[in-house]
Amino acid sequence: MEYQAKELFAKHGARATLGVVVESADEARKAAEDFGGVTVIKAQVQAGGRGKAGGVKIAKTADEAQEHAAAILGMDIKGHTVHRVLVTPATPPQEEYYFSYLLDRSNRSYLCIASVEGGVEIEEVAKTNPDAVKQIPIDPSTGVDDAKARSIVEEAGFPAELRDQAVEMAKALWTAFVEEDATLVEVNPLAKLEGDVLEALDGKMSLDDNADFRHEEHAQYEDKDAADPLEAKAKAKGLNYVKLDGQVGIIGNGAGLVMSTLDVVAYAGEAHGGVKPANFLDIGGGANAQVMADGLDVILNDDQVKSVFVNVFGGITSCDAVANGIAGALEILGDDATKPLVVRLDGNNVEEGRRILNELNHPLVSLEETMDGAADKAAELAHAAK
Repeated sequence: MEYQAKELFAKHGARATLGVVVESADEARKAAEDFGGVTVIKAQVQAGGRGKAGGVKIAKTADEAQEHAAAILGMDIKGHTVHRVLVTPATPPQEEYYFSYLLDRSNRSYLCIASVEGGVEIEEVAKTNPDAVKQIPIDPSTGVDDAKARSIVEEAGFPAELRDQAVEMAKALWTAFVEEDATLVEVNPLAKLEGDVLEALDGKMSLDDNADFRHEEHAQYEDKDAADPLEAKAKAKGLNYVKLDGQVGIIGNGAGLVMSTLDVVAYAGEAHGGVKPANFLDIGGGANAQVMADGLDVILNDDQVKSVFVNVFGGITSCDAVANGIAGALEILGDDATKPLVVRLDGNNVEEGRRILNELNHPLVSLEETMDGAADKAAELAHAAK
């Protein structure tokens, strides 16, 4: 969120407007009184466009701050409920700029995007005057040192009276980008204030969760209030799960196979009332009973799911191990397993895997030999149960 991003900016030496984060209108009033002047009340959610949604208001008095906070708290902004607001002293910008570092995946490098004609309307500037938005590649081997920072500032065209400050800001934001293992650091607006002071009035950071093992403190930045409860449950169980808006639950081993399964189910669903995949769930190579039970537990607790398609290609983990995992999972779940499972096994030791499931003869489990056939069966069952 904005307040967290700006705290990280400040941690690494970038000048930022911090303020006070509160969770009630009364606390907002107290913060405004403490600041003793005009304040800004800003919704704190992990989404852009807060101002246009009514989530940013200027308060001339403490009473106004309380009123604005009461109106903003509980507001829905792009699917995110506002649970806290940031109260800051009003610092009217004389000029607004845009500055960011990001991971440039297409070029396997880093990129700085900067504009002195930017600010909150940067998207419009990019459309109407793209030459004003500078895209400056960053060599990962050298990063942003004094020379590179000055080059960025000069190419972007920062005013002469701000260039030294802009150089320091560019270096500090780069440090935050690298040290925090970020994929995005964005300041919008980066503002020139009274007295020729350069300051980050807003901020955004995206942190790479692949680097979580280096940053235990990053757990505090997760917005648990906004997290989907099923995704949170899956994460706690160590599952690679993404909730989708469909009726056929998907379990597969390997991201590529699961992605293909989503496509096949979506295609099959066209003939069965337009049913769609309900999730992405990759259980990886270790499809033992507990992993399978954890996956089924998450999917079966999705009220939208009407059937489940288990699509496994036996490799390092053989099909008989997967079949035993399914049998063990059904035993672990017991009466909580209430929705039909369509299982397609192929690959290493497939005949033994099919034999195990045939002998299990569980009323919820049906075996299909092909991926297309299994997808069609799962879609048919989901449509019948709608």
